[in-house]
Amino acid sequence: MCPTWWGLTALNYHYETQCIPTPLAWFAHQLPEWFQKLSVVATYVIEIPIPLLFFAPVRSLRIFSFYAQVLLQVLIILSGNYNFFNLLTLTLCLPLLDDKHLTYLFPWLRANHNHEKTMSVGTERTPWQRGRTVLTRVTEILVYTGLFYWTCVLFKLRLTGFTVQSKVGFTSDQFHSTLTRVMPVTIWIGVGSLSYHIGSALMRSFASEDSIRRKVLTCIRCLLFSAAAVFMFTISLVPHTVIDWQSNNNLWPIVKQWNQRVDKFQVVNSYGLFRRMTGVGGRPEVIVEGSNSLQLGWKEYDFLYKPGNVKVAPPVVAPHQPRLDWQLWFAALGSYGHNPWFVNMVYRLLHGDKRVLALMDSDPFNGKPPKYIRATLYHYHFTDWGKNSSAWWRRERQSEYLPPVQKDDPSLLKFLTHHNLLMEGIGKASLKKPRGMLGWMLEWLRGMLGSLSGVMLQVTLVVTGLVVSWVQPLMAKVV
Repeated sequence: MCPTWWGLTALNYHYETQCIPTPLAWFAHQLPEWFQKLSVVATYVIEIPIPLLFFAPVRSLRIFSFYAQVLLQVLIILSGNYNFFNLLTLTLCLPLLDDKHLTYLFPWLRANHNHEKTMSVGTERTPWQRGRTVLTRVTEILVYTGLFYWTCVLFKLRLTGFTVQSKVGFTSDQFHSTLTRVMPVTIWIGVGSLSYHIGSALMRSFASEDSIRRKVLTCIRCLLFSAAAVFMFTISLVPHTVIDWQSNNNLWPIVKQWNQRVDKFQVVNSYGLFRRMTGVGGRPEVIVEGSNSLQLGWKEYDFLYKPGNVKVAPPVVAPHQPRLDWQLWFAALGSYGHNPWFVNMVYRLLHGDKRVLALMDSDPFNGKPPKYIRATLYHYHFTDWGKNSSAWWRRERQSEYLPPVQKDDPSLLKFLTHHNLLMEGIGKASLKKPRGMLGWMLEWLRGMLGSLSGVMLQVTLVVTGLVVSWVQPLMAKVV
């Protein structure tokens, strides 16, 4: 169990230790500790009890749960670069909104929306409808009041002046015993919700068609999709119960067998990002340096997105995924022995491989590779507010990550050979050229796209897609 999450101090470290922070992460890091702790409490509420409202029979509660997730994901997008991860999460939450709410937000989605709204104004409500409205309002009040009350109790929230103090109000044993009791309830909530939607879909399928033949075909199609949904739900119980060993052990063995058979397809999995906070003593960063002398003249290689130069602001790169900078974050958490690709990168830099240099911000040796390259481990911290400094980061040297090596170093060649990474022709101009027209076109396209930053490429594709989707209906009307 992570002590920072348990102590509500995780966000004291998160903003500066995440993979690739944004400039807003620096400002978020400056917020007072009581606000950081309250933010952790809000994260717990949004990620644990509120998702249960996804299955609520009350429409307004489902919409409330949707906007709670939107709030969390937007804040993550603003403070961290997680490529398309947050956008995918928001997309998965869209089914929580029904057509009525979507047309309320975007009236142009349905042409006859205003007509239907006008027709519904004069309809007199029945006693059953009025009673259902009252029951809905009572349920909403109970749910919102319950969320607020139990949040205050479980996290001992108390107002002190203009601050809100918080502290975990339960023990680890109480948490695990409650988890064991609640986990089966969450499973049955899912079973009930899935059964209801399958039954409703079958009824709609049967009632929407006129002929018997089409009724049967529609129902068969619905049953096929229902079977797939049941299978997905069943195998998802394995990662769902991984946090409670007792519930996980109570699953039928055949469920675990099904999950193992499809595990390679990554159909279902558990969410574990930052399950345990890293970099509590400082953000580990590997700094790569080159020189033509072991004694002096060491120059740093600056990467495009990862922290290096302390005066360079954190970037905004999402939804682009800069894989090299991302992997260097993981490499800093271990050693080069567990990251042979890092040694391979150094080997290619020693040979001046242009394909590797293209992934970096600049070449400090202007195309002439250095004789030696080394890597040093630093701990990075955000600078403090009001220090009158132009730097975004401050850093302290920790240890040697990779000793100085040169391209013909026997230990380097042996390491690469052992991991089957030693390749012929590295850095030479006589690399194989593309054959045929298709190969030439792909090489030309790669060269053109390589001149764009990842962010610009992603934004260009998104904007182009939006323009096409907007112009296409207009062109159809013209034709």
